[in-house]
Formats: sequence, C-alpha cells, structure tokens
Amino acid sequence: MINSVRNTVLAVLNKNNYGYISPSDFNLFAKQAQLDIFENYFVQYNQAINRENTRQSGTDYADDKKGIEESIDLFSVSNFLTHSSANTFFLPSPTTTGDDYFLLNKVLCYTSELSSGTNTSVSANELVDSSADFVADGIKIGDIVANTTDNTTAYVVAISSATALTLSADIFTATAKDYIVYDATKVVEAEKINHSKITMLTNSLLTAPSTLFPAYTQQANLLTVFPSSIDAQGGIYSQYIRYPKDPKWTYVSLSGGEPSYDPTQSDFQDFEVPIEDETTLVSKILQYAGMSIREIQVVQAAGAEEAKQMQK
Repeated sequence: MINSVRNTVLAVLNKNNYGYISPSDFNLFAKQAQLDIFENYFVQYNQAINRENTRQSGTDYADDKKGIEESIDLFSVSNFLTHSSANTFFLPSPTTTGDDYFLLNKVLCYTSELSSGTNTSVSANELVDSSADFVADGIKIGDIVANTTDNTTAYVVAISSATALTLSADIFTATAKDYIVYDATKVVEAEKINHSKITMLTNSLLTAPSTLFPAYTQQANLLTVFPSSIDAQGGIYSQYIRYPKDPKWTYVSLSGGEPSYDPTQSDFQDFEVPIEDETTLVSKILQYAGMSIREIQVVQAAGAEEAKQMQK
C-alpha cells in the first residue's frame, strides 16, 4: 500500500508543478499521517458507542463500531512482562517486548506454581532438571515455564519425560538457570489502582489485594503488582494496544534517474492501518507536503478531502 500512497501523493503534487518530496520527507510525513489515523480510531470508537447508546447505530454491516474495533485489534498484542525486581515489572517497550504500547488494556496474574528448581543440562527447546518429576507435579501442555535467571518465558509443548519438558522457545541455553512452572489455567485479572488509594487498600484487612484479587499501579516504565508475593518472571501477562510501526518506503538509487521502489530491503515497512484508510493517508500526507513546500492550495484541498472522508 505504501507505494500506491506515495505514487498518488507525487501525482497530485506534480500535476500543477507544486513540487517534489524526497523519500526521506515522504517517510516522515507518512509516519505522522499513520499516527494521526491510529489515534483517531479511539475518538471514532467513543463516538460510535455514543451513537449506539442513542440507537443511531445499526447492526451487521451497518455496525460502524465493529469496523473500528477490528482496526484497533490489528495493533493488539499479548506478552509476558519482563520482571524488574521484587514485585515490579517493566511495561512494554522496544527493549523488553519489542514494541511501544499505547494503551495497557488487561493485566493477568499467574499465581499457581506447579514446580520450580534449576536446570541441570542443556538441550535445544527443552527444560531439563534431573532432580525434578514433572509428571508427578501435574505439569501439562500449555503450562508456562519461566527462566527467572534470564527473565525469559515459554510454553510447554510436550512432556518429554519426568525430568524434561519440550518448550515453545529455546530459553535455557546454559545450565544452572532457575525456573518456575506456572499452571496456565489458574489466572486472574489484576485491577488498576490509583497511587492515592493503594496504600489504604494494602493496609486494610478487608480490601488488601490477594492472589485471588490482585492489583497493580503504574509509574514511569514500571508496573508494581500487589500482593508483593507476585515477584517473578512469568507471573504477569498483559494485553495491550501497541503503536503502529513507522512506515518506510525503501528504494534503489538510480544514477541520473528517479529512486526505484524496492520492498525487498530489510528496513522496508508498509503501512499497518487497513487499506480503506488509504485515501485518508494520501490527504494527510498532502497536507504535510503542502506545508513543507508552502503551497496553501495543496493544504486546503487535502484538508477538504480529509473532512469529506471523515464525514462519510
């Protein structure tokens, strides 16, 4: 889609010799345009709920809220949060989960430990502990294995033997790594609590967070979980909405000619918004391009087209 959007933008700009935007400028404008559309999904979603509550929304194909939900769900991610220290965990970020989060939607806690120990040998995609009895511990396929030394997590895909588990990822690449195996069926959702209330709650005999009713607070890039006994890798699993990846139109430089589109390059990134937003992308990029070349007619025309699309 990104090449189609760029060609359309250039065609509009060059029609009346307004100007030309370089690939680097286009990528900057494309990033901002996609962010504008992404953040507007949540405004549209709120408006759709208001229309639904006032019975101004239809059903089936006329259910506009459903379409917006599907657009937002394109950016839904579920990941284990990386343990920091004590009962704190790092919020999603490029260094921990691989992406920045826009909205933390759900925090789940795994509190039922089936087994723990230290691995005694290394085998690809396996947890091996000669002193363990994983069968007697009741471990089953789908349970969660956390390497608490390296803060990595995987799932059980097979019970190889009483002392070995086959895992979904190779998280034990050396010996003497501590681990915990959690029961995947014993999971509860944590409630977000304001900092102004958490002290009062934790000191109360009746409302103090427990493993059955956990809670959490957020501060900077950390999430603090209560009770404090939830303090190891694999204990916290979150579902969140991430930011879209920065689009990048990649090309091959041609001597004496135009840059040629090359989507095979390693840093190529297409737009992540649905294809129905292509017209809005073009309009927004044209507005940024018009401001860049100081051509007010381009800005006005693109703004009018965007307004028309939003009205639809």
